[in-house]
Amino acid sequence: MKIQILGMGCASCKALYKHTEKAVKKSEVKDIEIEKIENLEEIMKFGVTSTPAFVVNGEVISSGKLLKVPQIIDIINQKKSD
Repeated sequence: MKIQILGMGCASCKALYKHTEKAVKKSEVKDIEIEKIENLEEIMKFGVTSTPAFVVNGEVISSGKLLKVPQIIDIINQKKSD
């Protein structure tokens, strides 16, 4: 599973990355790669209009929201069965 955090480095983007790291450590899924994308051209390729954005396996799950650790764990668990 590949999780990408899209954002230009704002406080919310940094916080979402930290929340994601915590969620990955707490989740039961062990094969997860986290990538931070700060390049505007790369972010635009996903079609998001507000950041931070949370992307799993190329699918934008959330945009413009700071997800909490439990929410991210739920998403990881849901996506592992997809």
